[in-house]
Amino acid sequence: MTTVLIADDQPMQRFGFRILLESQDDMTVVGEASNGAEAIRLVDGLRPDVVLMDIRMPGLDGIEATRRIIATGARSRVLIVTTFDLDAYAYDGLRAGASGFLVKDAQPEELLAGIRAVAAGDAVVAPSLTRRLLDAYIHHLPQATPADEPRPEDPRLAALTDREREILTVVGQGWTNTEIATRLHLAESTVKTHVSRILAKTGARDRVQAVILAYDAQLVAPA
Repeated sequence: MTTVLIADDQPMQRFGFRILLESQDDMTVVGEASNGAEAIRLVDGLRPDVVLMDIRMPGLDGIEATRRIIATGARSRVLIVTTFDLDAYAYDGLRAGASGFLVKDAQPEELLAGIRAVAAGDAVVAPSLTRRLLDAYIHHLPQATPADEPRPEDPRLAALTDREREILTVVGQGWTNTEIATRLHLAESTVKTHVSRILAKTGARDRVQAVILAYDAQLVAPA
């Protein structure tokens, strides 16, 4: 049973999410929060598997709430549900540690699949969409070092093998596991193993965070 906490300042939105989620045999809503501070408090007490987190809420917003929840080391994973076309904070939400995001007008089956994916430790956002999002907010990324200056390597890459570094690079470029397997002539199961090891060695929570790492470490240049 996947336990879910809903954090949204709109009562009707929370009600709609609750009705949908509790219609599923494998999900239950353990609590509701109307702002970020309440969400942090409820996560601490209820330990939900997944937090559906709105961004724009009064007082403490969803981004800062996500950052504080992740900083505690809680096992709860955050799925941001936002109006992506209008919301300039989606990138910051991912940087804060969210495992992905969906738009509020997503189809019900997309939301349910997203919750299940996040609960299982996967990322909700497709890698190609993640890259477009990062490109859209490139001003948030570290400035590249001039070519004639030595660039210090990100310490999170130190433990990676050459193959793992190669795969992290193409993950950052938006390649799916199937594409990686085909283009690098590997079994898809081998690719999955490499990705799992990359996450473990770098401390990335999921594929979304691995893409962000690839950008931060300048393995990937914005398109």
